[in-house]
Amino acid sequence: MDDAQRRVADFLAAADLHAHPAYRLLDLTAEVGELAADATASSDYGADPESLSVNRDELGDALFALLALADELDVDAEAALDESLAKYEARIDETGAPGSGSGDESGSESDPGA
Repeated sequence: MDDAQRRVADFLAAADLHAHPAYRLLDLTAEVGELAADATASSDYGADPESLSVNRDELGDALFALLALADELDVDAEAALDESLAKYEARIDETGAPGSGSGDESGSESDPGA
């Protein structure tokens, strides 16, 4: 477990804020939705990507929610990230693109969990 996840786990324990993973997932979804709302508003619904602005505090909230979910699921977030990076590296080596066969060659992936 990395330091950030341990800090979140310690905070949850100290503040007695443990919750069922289903609630943690809903919280994560809400926090990512707030990031999307910031991005949508600041970039004119994507028409002006150069004007994208995301509130650092909201990004922190989403990261906290993700690490809290990992803690509740007893998943080592750093190990999960290492596995994901290895998967992307293997895809790039094999196909030249990080996508999972969706035909997206742009470098972005709509289904990063695939």
